Amino acid sequence: MKFVDETTIRVEAGEGGNGCLSFRREKYIEKGGPDGGDGGDGGSVFLIGDVALNTLVDYRFQPLHRARSGEAGKGSDRTGAKGEDVHLKVPVGCSIFDEETDEYLGDISDAGQVMLVAAGGAHGLGNVRFKSSTNRAPRRTKPGDPGETKSLRLELKLIADVGLLGLPNAGKSTLISAVSAARPKVADYPFTTLVPSLGVVRIDDNASFVIADIPGLIEGAADGAGLGVQFLKHLSRTRLMLHLVELDPVDGSDPADNMRAIAREVQRYSEGIARLPQWLVLTKSDLLPGDVCAERAEAVVSSLGWSGPVHTISSVTRRGLDELNQAIMVELQRTFEDEQAGLAETAAAEKYVKITEEVHQASINYREEKLARRRFVAEKQEDEDDEDGGEADVFYER
Repeated sequence: MKFVDETTIRVEAGEGGNGCLSFRREKYIEKGGPDGGDGGDGGSVFLIGDVALNTLVDYRFQPLHRARSGEAGKGSDRTGAKGEDVHLKVPVGCSIFDEETDEYLGDISDAGQVMLVAAGGAHGLGNVRFKSSTNRAPRRTKPGDPGETKSLRLELKLIADVGLLGLPNAGKSTLISAVSAARPKVADYPFTTLVPSLGVVRIDDNASFVIADIPGLIEGAADGAGLGVQFLKHLSRTRLMLHLVELDPVDGSDPADNMRAIAREVQRYSEGIARLPQWLVLTKSDLLPGDVCAERAEAVVSSLGWSGPVHTISSVTRRGLDELNQAIMVELQRTFEDEQAGLAETAAAEKYVKITEEVHQASINYREEKLARRRFVAEKQEDEDDEDGGEADVFYER
């Protein structure tokens, strides 16, 4: 299934049914009075979280969703039927924005969570509602109200406990395939990973965490180099980031410089994501002798001035993987206990709000730049057509 993490849909709620103008007419009953019933309420559009979904691809091919309108009222004081609501299933971790105003409407963060995105119109009133002691035969009714209509932008942010960050070919996909059942594409060339992937790491029967692998970043990614930085939004919900750095890069580059370059790109994308807890993970240690590996790791840590946790691993030989997984589990349990005790709840909420705002602004900037590039290409094509005079030379072959 194709992975789609952003799409635009249009939702239209149903109109309220009109009120009925009717009078009671039965044999042997004179002056029966008004009996026009109310209309039915229009159907609304809801989004509901579904853990079985992990992509928005269905909405790319079906962008319009309408709820039914309410039925009109009827005589004998009968109320019209309510319009049927529409419930759209979306992946957990989906953020909703108003496409026209760029207003942030909310998140679907839990399975079964329901969010109203377009309210149905209120029902109209029948003439029975307007009778009084001075107006016993009212000929007045009220029509139903129109339903809300909105264009929504859905952005999926994968929900994971741990995120992997690093250059292409830093060993991210190999790591996630070694510690979980995920099987992303692994090859010896850059940009093997084109879409994010999730894996569940099981420590034992009662302890596990979710790890997310995103496509690699390169220097200049914030300006559109490589695959850009749009996939960084999938790290906005993580509690811990592992920055993978290759100890012996094939291109002979300095590992410390590589890490600084990626850190700058993340900083330009979102200061909130850049401030998330990070661990340094030095990869592919199996390619170096033991003493050389230790010296290289010490040199990288010294050059970076790194004071946080450091792990040296090999995903091929599984060196250091068990220790890394255990340390991650301990850190996540500590963070979870702090959140449950309320020690970090307020700070975490404020941090998440800031990250959401920064990611939303980065998404707006990315879309504007994309539209600007399209306009530039279109204008350039028009200029070339004008230079050709709008005529085409035709050659016939015999």
